Amino acid sequence: MNPVQFLSNSPQIDNIVKGLTLTKSLFVSSLIFGEKHTGKRTLIKNLFPNTIYVDASNQEELNNALENNSELVIYNFEKLLNFDNLNFENKRIIAIANHIENTHKIKQKFAFIYNMPNLEEREDLTLLVEYFQNETQKDLMLNYPISLDSSKLDFSENIKSLKASLYRQLIHRTLDKDDIQSILHNYLFEHIEGNNAYREHLSLYEIPLLQAGLEKYKSQLKLAGILGLNRNTLRKKIQEHGLD
Repeated sequence: MNPVQFLSNSPQIDNIVKGLTLTKSLFVSSLIFGEKHTGKRTLIKNLFPNTIYVDASNQEELNNALENNSELVIYNFEKLLNFDNLNFENKRIIAIANHIENTHKIKQKFAFIYNMPNLEEREDLTLLVEYFQNETQKDLMLNYPISLDSSKLDFSENIKSLKASLYRQLIHRTLDKDDIQSILHNYLFEHIEGNNAYREHLSLYEIPLLQAGLEKYKSQLKLAGILGLNRNTLRKKIQEHGLD
């Protein structure tokens, strides 16, 4: 089985890898914790590709796995209700948790504890963004360079939200007129109702038009000329949509 790829050029991650690699020859227990979607399981799968994995939220399955295996990866460890009676003696245990509580008991149970940094804390963040952008462009079959707005990348849920924000940006950057009209058609088909629908949905066009124009030309006077509007009319529309 080929190891799962884990991308890193981070001294923080290198230290975790070195520590976990050392445990491959020792019967000791290790725990790695950190926020969701930071790549903890991917890293462990890369280092221990043939090890049995068991969900800590299933107590019976966990007990059976501990009884029958000398090496085990336990994920969702924070969901374990009671780990006081777990026997890790003469076993190589790697536990994965999204967070830890009762630090004193945790330290008694595990010989090594590693804190996985979130994406924004990593020194190789630019490398990660570059990698996931390339992968996303391959998925979307876009084989030309696309410059993205880094301020619109979402790291709130680490890799999960980063990937989602990359997909959104790349899709938005490649839409043509027909695509946009089709999206609007589908949206409006679902939402047109009442007795003032034209005015209620006009903002779908006006707001992005005014936002883009203001960002591009930096001048209401110039934008008014570009749009063929009276300056006062433009100013009124800007205030109406809260864009001033």
